[in-house]
Amino acid sequence: MDLLAFIHWNVNPEIFGLGPLSVRWYGLMFAIGFFFGLKHGERMFKFEGIDPKWLESLFMYLIVATIVGARLGHILFYGWEYYSQNPIEIIKVWNGGLASHGGALGIVIALIIWSRKVSKRSVIWVLDRVVVPTALVAALIRTGNLMNSEIYGIETTMPWGFIFVRNGETVAKHPTQIYEALSYLATFGVMLYTYWKTSYRNREGFLLGAFFIMVFASRFFIEFIKEDQEAFESGMALNMGQWLSIPFVLTGAYLIYRSIKKAPTSYKS
Repeated sequence: MDLLAFIHWNVNPEIFGLGPLSVRWYGLMFAIGFFFGLKHGERMFKFEGIDPKWLESLFMYLIVATIVGARLGHILFYGWEYYSQNPIEIIKVWNGGLASHGGALGIVIALIIWSRKVSKRSVIWVLDRVVVPTALVAALIRTGNLMNSEIYGIETTMPWGFIFVRNGETVAKHPTQIYEALSYLATFGVMLYTYWKTSYRNREGFLLGAFFIMVFASRFFIEFIKEDQEAFESGMALNMGQWLSIPFVLTGAYLIYRSIKKAPTSYKS
């Protein structure tokens, strides 16, 4: 097939630089996501009559947990051999290298602590609310991966295939960053509708369960057309991303089942 029929992708991941400092698309997408998450959180807390001071501490917990958890997840699950030999690279988050599974685990741990210290409510209650804007954050992060020309798919003959010129690619590859971003946007739409238009927001665990299933099931299937991120994944029936997705999908199914069986919850602030 004529290579001109494909999309030649050669975007500079750096928007602009000022001396040793630079602003990158990846970091910008991350910041936009968190800003939107904060604003949407304000709307939800106001709607439910919750002390706005809770949101300030919650936001800080989430920023730290997401970055640290996602970075450690990437290092431990995908890049230990490299980072153990180049420890200074661990702090260079702006260059990319965040694992959604690690981020999810970091958020859960942080919110368990936050729930015990601040809200005194079930951790599932806050997770049900956090996942609503998180779906959009995930879509924006995958957009950042596209701007970095990283985490893309295997060779394709589809007309929407991307030739990632910056990486020296000469054949078209599946733009799996876009596939994932679109699936997360669909998840975000479902989360918004469920929270604002239905009573399922009062069924503890329903939103969290739906989020886990939609995000990690889509991740599981997209991984089949994604290039291996690390050499050890070569020849594996399922790659690391797929193995890590399975527990989240099963947990999501259990949470939905549990939320339907239990009576709805209603907190009074």
